[in-house]
Amino acid sequence: MNDHDRTPPLGDGTRAVRAGLPEPVKNEPTLPGPVFAAHFHLPGDVEGPYTYGRDTNPTWTLLERAIGELEAPGEEVHTVVFASGMAAVSAVLLAHARTGETVVLPDDGYQALPLLREQLEAYGIDVRTAPTGEDAQLAVLDGARLLWIETPSNPGLDVCDVRRLVDAAHSGGTLVAVDNTLATPLGQRPLELGADFSVASGTKGLTGHGDLLLGYVVCRSSELAARVRQWRKIVGAIPGPMEAWLAHRSLATIQLRAQRQWANALAVAEALTGRADVTGLRYPGLPADPAHKTAARQMRGFGSVVSFTLPDRAHAERFMAALHLVEDATSFGGVRSTAERRGRWGGDAVPEGFIRFSAGAEDTDDLTADVLRALDIAGGAG
Repeated sequence: MNDHDRTPPLGDGTRAVRAGLPEPVKNEPTLPGPVFAAHFHLPGDVEGPYTYGRDTNPTWTLLERAIGELEAPGEEVHTVVFASGMAAVSAVLLAHARTGETVVLPDDGYQALPLLREQLEAYGIDVRTAPTGEDAQLAVLDGARLLWIETPSNPGLDVCDVRRLVDAAHSGGTLVAVDNTLATPLGQRPLELGADFSVASGTKGLTGHGDLLLGYVVCRSSELAARVRQWRKIVGAIPGPMEAWLAHRSLATIQLRAQRQWANALAVAEALTGRADVTGLRYPGLPADPAHKTAARQMRGFGSVVSFTLPDRAHAERFMAALHLVEDATSFGGVRSTAERRGRWGGDAVPEGFIRFSAGAEDTDDLTADVLRALDIAGGAG
């Protein structure tokens, strides 16, 4: 093969718009519509890829192929989609840890992790925790069956050195799963960093429109994937065909959405820098952020989420009420900017005035102006 015959590597945008598409068939749509089937025609012996709707579905197959192409371009990987992010998280942990074994979790991760910790401990699994920052999980890793990493962490946006943690874990026979929700496959590729599992909620930045719930697990090992897939079958945590189809449809714009969201997040973070009413500002894309050096080594984009703290609960609530272009809503990663006073939920160790802000795809100048105007109003200057 000469150089003229070589296919150059695809860019993220090109890959995204074509990810998971079937071979073209005359008079058929580029992306086939969702297959709504509880069962499939199955005469004779049980064989073939599609038999029963809890096991497999053609719409899932295309979506799983697409996600795998984004998480690990050019590699053979195994992807399993779920009804939600927590279904995917639970599948990895509960399918790979047994009574008497140890799991290491972050103590500053997603607020549903403590609920999962309770369930793990009820099954006789020992759970150790440590913060994400400064690779603190290394200190509690010895003898663990599985290490769960969340980087950047939600909502505090701390970052750990994935390669360092993976090397330490694998040297002791510990599996490593990375929650890639906040970064998305365009911002970070955990399998390239050595992780055994890349896990995410597709509800957020992956699909980006706030109109579906979805989760997924990607791994290189067929054996590990088979356990995850078996867990999905047992508990029935399957995505609906329409949700899977909508997710695949939405993947085509992930690069366009992410680039604008990341640019907006950085602009908002820069606009907040130096304001007297803002403390604890975190965004890994800021050169002055404590996590920036580590993030820059392993991330290809720093995400859409900015966190900061206002003086107290009342101040934060005035800020939220004064926003025009930013929706007061939970979750993140959507095309419309959202924010919330995170302490209203409980479960996160954050101050009462802590704000988790998710930059959308609005014009940058409009968004930053809206945030600064709301801050001035909240502080009595508007």
